[in-house]
Amino acid sequence: MILPDHARLMARYNRWQNESLYAAADALGGDARLADRGAFFRSIHETLAHILWADRIWLSRFGKCEKPACAGHETLKLWPDWEGLKADRQAMDDVVEAWAAGFSEDDLRGNLEWYSGAAGRNMARPVWLLVTHIFNHQTHHRGQVHAMLTSAGARPDDTDLFLME
Repeated sequence: MILPDHARLMARYNRWQNESLYAAADALGGDARLADRGAFFRSIHETLAHILWADRIWLSRFGKCEKPACAGHETLKLWPDWEGLKADRQAMDDVVEAWAAGFSEDDLRGNLEWYSGAAGRNMARPVWLLVTHIFNHQTHHRGQVHAMLTSAGARPDDTDLFLME
C-alpha cells in the first residue's frame, strides 16, 4: 500500500511534468503537434489529450469531476484546439493536487467500485492501487510525448523525480 504523502508527491510530479511538456510543445506549431508520429494515439496533441481524458475518467469515478463526453480515442472532439487543451490540463492538475491532498491512510485502504468500459464489466479494486495506476498511466504516456517532442526538435525538461524541486 502507498501512503498519502506518495500520492501528493506524484500529483506534484504530474504538474511539473505537464508544465514541461506543454511548454516544449508550445515551441512547435499546430501542424507539428498534430502530425501523426506513429504513437498509439498518433500525435503529441492527441496523446496529451488522452492523458487528460483518462485523468477525467478516473477522477469522475472518485466524484471529483465530470466524466468526459466521448470515448478515449475521440479526444479531439473535446480538445480540437491547443489553447483549450492547455487550459483544461492546468485546471485538471489543480483537481489532481486537491484530490491527492485530501487522502488519509484510511481512504487509501478502501475500495472503489466502477464499471470499466475497457474490461466490459463492473470492477472493484483498492484505492491505493488505482491511485498508483492513475499516476503510472500519466507517466507512461508522457514518456511517449517526451520522445515525440524530442524527435520533433523540442526540448522538454528532464523527467527524473529526484530533480523536482
